[in-house]
Amino acid sequence: MLHGLPWIPTRRKRILRALEMARVQPGEVVFDLGAGDGRVLIAAARECEARAVGVEISPLHCAVAWIRARLSGVGGRVQIRLGDYHKADLRQADVVFAYLTRREAPRLAPILQTQLRPGARVVTISFDFPGWRPEAFDRENLIFLYVMPPTPGDIGALLGGESPVP
Repeated sequence: MLHGLPWIPTRRKRILRALEMARVQPGEVVFDLGAGDGRVLIAAARECEARAVGVEISPLHCAVAWIRARLSGVGGRVQIRLGDYHKADLRQADVVFAYLTRREAPRLAPILQTQLRPGARVVTISFDFPGWRPEAFDRENLIFLYVMPPTPGDIGALLGGESPVP
């Protein structure tokens, strides 16, 4: 299969907020699942001095992301992998970024739980993981932050106490 979910570019404001919420540090490894044109990778490399790895199933988007990273001057810290993120090796990830659909969450959750080490962060745009309580939630931008291993619960548990957004 050489196609995935429809490509919806993430606004720069949301990307920067997601990276801020995940507290990405210089030298950390950020994975973007469904990397599209590479804008998350470029922001992570440029703004956070992270190493960024994109997993993208579309060859065209891989090429565009690779070119954009080179032209942005961060090509040495950005890697693009052609493939299905469900089959990707995520064990090096400090942070995983995903802008997918809630329908994808049940399939992705066990992959993250199996591969990510304790303390790794998962930041999602516009979808949550059923059965996982986010550590933080940005209501305005619909950004969810989880820390592995995930805390059992759901978004309602977080909103019940109206925990402040970091």
